[in-house]
Amino acid sequence: MPAHHMIERAASHSHYLTRLLAADAQFVHSLARGLDRPFDADTMQAQLQAAAPGDEAALSTALRKLRQAVMARLIVRDLGGLADLAEVMGTCTDLAETTLRFALAHHSAWLAQKHGMPKNPDGSDMQLVVVGMGKLGGRELNVSSDIDLIYLYPEQGETTGAKPISHHDFFILLGKKLGLAISDLTADGFVFRVDMRLRPWGDAGPLAMSYAAFEDYLVAHGREWERYAWIKGRALTGTRLAELDQIIRPFVFRKYLDFNAFAAMRELHTQIRREVIRRDRADNIKLGPGGIREIEFIAQVFQLIRGGRVPVLQTRSLLAVLPLLAARGLLPENVVAELQAAYVFLRNLEHRLQYLDDAQTQMLPTQPDDQTRIATSMGYTDYPAFLAALNAHRSQVSRHFDQVFAAPQADGGSHPLAGLWQGALEDADALATLAELGYSVPSEVCNRLRQIRSSTRYTTLPASNRARFDTLMPALIEVAAGCSPPDATLARILDLLETVARRDSYLALLVEYPATLQRVAALCAASPWAAQYLARNPMLLDELLDTRVLYAAPDWPALGDELQTLMDTHSGDTERQMDAMRQFRQRVTFHLLAQDLAGVLALETLSDHLSDLAALILSATLPLAWAGVRNRHRATPAFAVIGYGKLGGREMGYASDLDLVFLYDDPAPAAAEHYARLAQRINTWLGSTTSAGILYETDLRLRPDGAAGLLVSSVEAFSQYQHGHAWTWEHQALTRARYVAGDTAVGAAFERIRYDILTQPRDPAKLREDVLAMRRKMHDGHPNRSDLFDLKHDAGGIVDVEFMVQYLVLAHAAHHPELTRNSGNLALLRLAAGLELIPAGDAEAVRNAYREFRRLQHALRLQSAQTARTEPMQVADHAAAVRRLWGTLFG
Repeated sequence: MPAHHMIERAASHSHYLTRLLAADAQFVHSLARGLDRPFDADTMQAQLQAAAPGDEAALSTALRKLRQAVMARLIVRDLGGLADLAEVMGTCTDLAETTLRFALAHHSAWLAQKHGMPKNPDGSDMQLVVVGMGKLGGRELNVSSDIDLIYLYPEQGETTGAKPISHHDFFILLGKKLGLAISDLTADGFVFRVDMRLRPWGDAGPLAMSYAAFEDYLVAHGREWERYAWIKGRALTGTRLAELDQIIRPFVFRKYLDFNAFAAMRELHTQIRREVIRRDRADNIKLGPGGIREIEFIAQVFQLIRGGRVPVLQTRSLLAVLPLLAARGLLPENVVAELQAAYVFLRNLEHRLQYLDDAQTQMLPTQPDDQTRIATSMGYTDYPAFLAALNAHRSQVSRHFDQVFAAPQADGGSHPLAGLWQGALEDADALATLAELGYSVPSEVCNRLRQIRSSTRYTTLPASNRARFDTLMPALIEVAAGCSPPDATLARILDLLETVARRDSYLALLVEYPATLQRVAALCAASPWAAQYLARNPMLLDELLDTRVLYAAPDWPALGDELQTLMDTHSGDTERQMDAMRQFRQRVTFHLLAQDLAGVLALETLSDHLSDLAALILSATLPLAWAGVRNRHRATPAFAVIGYGKLGGREMGYASDLDLVFLYDDPAPAAAEHYARLAQRINTWLGSTTSAGILYETDLRLRPDGAAGLLVSSVEAFSQYQHGHAWTWEHQALTRARYVAGDTAVGAAFERIRYDILTQPRDPAKLREDVLAMRRKMHDGHPNRSDLFDLKHDAGGIVDVEFMVQYLVLAHAAHHPELTRNSGNLALLRLAAGLELIPAGDAEAVRNAYREFRRLQHALRLQSAQTARTEPMQVADHAAAVRRLWGTLFG
């Protein structure tokens, strides 16, 4: 379409553009010349510099002439189909940023001529930090928007000019000048309306504030709506911005999951709805039902809740954050798609409403001519067709908003069991109610409830916490009654609830998501160990919200990327990195635990996953630990982590420690010292207790010469030790060892050494004698004086199976090197039978025994048993099968 036709068409829609064209006959020609390209920031800056304003009046004119040119081109390009929503929002944002910076630079220089410039401690100029809030901060500004600004400066002081004044007074004066330069209405119009009401204390607060005063305000007086507002806060000018970020980020994004955001934003929305009704603004496409604000609230509530734990959600752009919510399973993909479509539709409509008269409006037109203009510009034949499309989008937004912000379960006082919890029932009635619910010992339950009500922990709770606690209790009593065993389930849930009672966010989660109570109860009923794990790590309650994610198989490459992102996000903050890694491990472990308790994960698969998780943690830890070694002699260490025991054999449990050996292959003179420090740092990283707990207990005694040996060994020294000095039991341990993390070349060297050692010819009699001697030593070290069978240590138990497999490898790998494969005890028993080293029937019986022993051992640990012991008759046949093969091998 020719340029003049596009301009005429746009002018027929926009009274504002018509006025611009009528005011200057030459305007249309300059407008036509630029329609083929967006009005970018560089072009804006060039036009302002060409104007070269020498005083405030000339600056004012230059800024407003630029706005006229930008807006005219934008209107024509948008209505002509040349500009999409991203261009419109980006161009408006560039206009705001460019004009603000240009005006600030000039007014700073003019003010400094009189008073001198504020200085930083290093002597550099201190600049006013202009923070863009709202859509300006998110780079989503609309075409006739006001701009929400906050003025800050790094610190107090005094200028050094001819008429020195305090930094505070300087920046107050500068802020006033800047505001007038942008918002003052002149014969050329204005640039942007400026709104300063989001600053601390609003209109009653100072126009500019130091970082220290601003931080004090947030700590003492910051409100929930300000957290919401600061999601989009972005510094447009100034230096020392990292200091400001350290103030804002912890205020907006909490370290924990903050489900209080639901109630806070629900209340804020209620206030907005109330105002809309009061002012009869149902046709307001921003604030009315199904409007832009509801889409923003949906996205931002998840940012407030999870942004502290998921840094990627800290983005300021709404269109950028919505896909992230779908990717993380926080909203269904179809919901996100509908919200995106509605947002684009509503923002395009908003711009067309504002093109009419350059008015800051989101109200649908009432005049028939304007209604026709809006319908046509939105691509519809008439206004009713347009309204049908608009109402469909708004209906979808309202439905999704109501689903996200649905009011939580009713006050606990309305629950049928409220009287039971509150102690309002007579004792006999309370006992009868509990018995009817299915509790085995109602009197003990009554006593426990009474103890909680009278406890200091409960009576001193803040009012909001106690209200939520009271809401939850009746529902918890009811939910626990439906589990088996109900008494123990309720006791475990109450332990958890008392643990989190002072953390309002966790109570809010349970109130906001009542279905989570059932999942908590099921987990507590299935395993006291799991209940205790959840009580120690209550942040994991959030993982129960979405069962699709909870029961999904681990995607190790994706999890590795996620862990690396977490470490990169907290780069330079070792404490935060350590906490984040611990929380990552707890979250993945909890997912596996939930799948385990649900019966969807075989024990062997669970052990594989837990072993892979440990390997992932070690792989991530190694470079972080190396970065902390001072004066390190190379960028990447020639260093590997070797896993022994359960890690090496891929038989990890939830609480297994890590048996580790550290190797290096590096001729540098400083290598031994640097790698010793690296090993120490790795061990400290894994074993230190932080606010988020511990990663893993470690055992380093399997290294050459045990606890008396060096913490790290060169590959050459390790080889020499294994060939010339190692005991038979150390070669037994080597059968279950494998490279886990670090330099792959060092790992390959270890695997060659392992293969050479395991395939050495051995004297069968001497080997048998050594293995039996070590087995007797282990048996003596774990005496069992009970009448129960110890699944691990008693004759015919797990250790006997492990020793038999190790013996078979060491005795026969010289002739059957395939036995050196670290494929696990079950696979090696089958392989030994296939090689006719042991009877096939005995091998299968021992395989079944080993599998059952491990299953029982795992089940007992989930029940928090102190020892892995069971009634002898329960495993008599299995133990006999193990002893039978033991007799075959050892006599």
